[in-house]
Amino acid sequence: MRQEPATTSSHGLPGAFQVSELDQRLLTALAAAAEKKALEVTVLDLRGIASFTDYFMIASGTNLRQVQAIADGVVDQLKKQGTRAARVEGYRTGEWVLVDYGDFIVHVFEDKARRFYDLERLWRDAPRWDVPADPGSRAGSSLRKEL
Repeated sequence: MRQEPATTSSHGLPGAFQVSELDQRLLTALAAAAEKKALEVTVLDLRGIASFTDYFMIASGTNLRQVQAIADGVVDQLKKQGTRAARVEGYRTGEWVLVDYGDFIVHVFEDKARRFYDLERLWRDAPRWDVPADPGSRAGSSLRKEL
């Protein structure tokens, strides 16, 4: 039986979810962001904290064009699978693009905006999974297998 990568809360405590629990649509969004070279990708499990969504996927781009490209990649890949976003906000400015899928919300930030809004700190009680940047890592391999 394959073991999933460990997850931690922002406090370093064991997380309440495993990669295998993530919705296939969220896994598709993670893969699409990775294809566009998203940085510092994190998933926050809000199921026990918020009533408006289950997960936040947070990612960064190095500039406004990359932020838009990451958001486009996520929207395009999920649309190909028959899932349309309920709404997209912030695309024109490209500083912080929010893509709402109901059960999960994708936040793509330009680096400076991510540090300013700091959603990870705001939702620090949520179990957190920092998606590995190294595609050769064990966790990255597990994510690819899920897809």
